[in-house]
Amino acid sequence: MPLDPLSRPRRNRTLLLAAPFVMLAALLAWWAWPRADVAADAGGRKPTPVRIARASAEPLQLRLKAIGTVTPLHSVVVRSRVDGELLKLHFNEGQHVKAGDLLAQIDPRPYEVRLAQAQGTQQQNLAELENAERQLRRFGELQAQNYVSGQELSDQQSKVRQLQGRRMSDQATVDEAKLQLQYTRITAPVSGRVGLRRVDVGNLIRSSDADGLVTLAQTAPISVLFTVPEPELPALLDAVRSQPALPVQAWDREERAALGSGELSSVDNVIDTATGTLKLRAQFANADDALFPNQFVNIRLQLGAQDAVVIPDAAVQFGSKGNYVHVIDKDDKAQRRDVVLGPADGTRVSVRSGLKAGEKVVVEGIDGLEDGSAVRIISEDAAQAGA
Repeated sequence: MPLDPLSRPRRNRTLLLAAPFVMLAALLAWWAWPRADVAADAGGRKPTPVRIARASAEPLQLRLKAIGTVTPLHSVVVRSRVDGELLKLHFNEGQHVKAGDLLAQIDPRPYEVRLAQAQGTQQQNLAELENAERQLRRFGELQAQNYVSGQELSDQQSKVRQLQGRRMSDQATVDEAKLQLQYTRITAPVSGRVGLRRVDVGNLIRSSDADGLVTLAQTAPISVLFTVPEPELPALLDAVRSQPALPVQAWDREERAALGSGELSSVDNVIDTATGTLKLRAQFANADDALFPNQFVNIRLQLGAQDAVVIPDAAVQFGSKGNYVHVIDKDDKAQRRDVVLGPADGTRVSVRSGLKAGEKVVVEGIDGLEDGSAVRIISEDAAQAGA
């Protein structure tokens, strides 16, 4: 059935009149729809989603971490004490040697000649001394019979004493010649590993050469030098008093592999005023040569267990004024709090001051978080599990 042409305008007017009511109904429905987010803060910013963890009071295995340098207990530049031609080297580069092992031989012939000369002079003077002593005994007998004067006897006694002094001087010359001859055999002063040779056979060696023949470094046992900051000194000294030989571990640069276990052997007697640190030495058996001289390692010094306020290290931030954390107050707002940290154990770090047990700290969502910012706590258990 055909439509009435006059009915179209009426239908259009009806749609135009109903359009505002439809838009108003849509706005009311959008406004009444449950909101997915929470109200913004006073500044118009939405709360920042964060993950938190609670500071807890618990026993913490105290460890001090430091960067150390592997240092031989003895490092010796082997030099010749006499001049002469280098005849032979009795070691291979990189070889382990023991104290007293022969390392090199200097031409001994010039020193053998000097020793023979000294011994010849000594024998000559000894013969003269024996003759003078026989004359002295004879003069003593003749003076008792008044055949020689007292002056002649006194002169003979002086001659004997002079020759006795020469005998002592000759003996010293012979001993020195023997010592110089002995120095032509260069031996290892300590046990260790020899480095690369610096002189080849056939060269003329002088005792004044600063470079020497080779460097000898003791590697088993070996030591590691490291420093700890001055604030850790009280805990360190308390631990040393209770157990002088504290256990120490050496790890590689990435702290993925343990290179050796040793013990604290000595503590320096002064604090370096330039760096505010105290130097310590740890000793390692190093039977497998895992620690190499001048190698950089990560040191973990075990101080023992102590009750402390502990938080995840992910909560700690570093600012121009020191370390700080973001604490969540009862109004779910973040407050910046300066803290003084203590020793750490893995991913947990102790707090000396600035935080109490039970307070909530932000471990995730810290970026862009300001003092007084509103936060929305996503999870606390996840943060603790991550810590």
